[in-house]
Amino acid sequence: MESYWDEPEGEQCPRRTWLTTRLGAALGLVGSAYRIILFQPSSALAAAQMAATDSVTMATLGAVFGVTTCLSAQIREEPEDPLNYFIGGCATGAILGARAHSYMTGTTACLGFGITAALMKIGKKEGWRLTGPPKL
Repeated sequence: MESYWDEPEGEQCPRRTWLTTRLGAALGLVGSAYRIILFQPSSALAAAQMAATDSVTMATLGAVFGVTTCLSAQIREEPEDPLNYFIGGCATGAILGARAHSYMTGTTACLGFGITAALMKIGKKEGWRLTGPPKL
């Protein structure tokens, strides 16, 4: 995912969208594997359907995030603004709420994904680290 940060924001939208879509699909596969283990389906076909549905949903969420953040950076002409990531996360949450047919799920996911994405961008700009030895 490091190559996602190589280009300035608002440029190479198709490439960025492809990267976030791939990441979403990979996370969907991992999540569906856990879901299949925890809630064992009645047949192999049901397991395959579950895995496909989860993977496609997560890939779609990744694509929506990638497109929205990139287009927001282009339209607003402020490529390094964390608000672009909030907008992308919120759009992703709205899609999740539409899939769940729930306004409450969409609103909660919008705020949760938006704040998380904005914090991720702020952390990247300021050099925050989650792993490794502390900087002294």
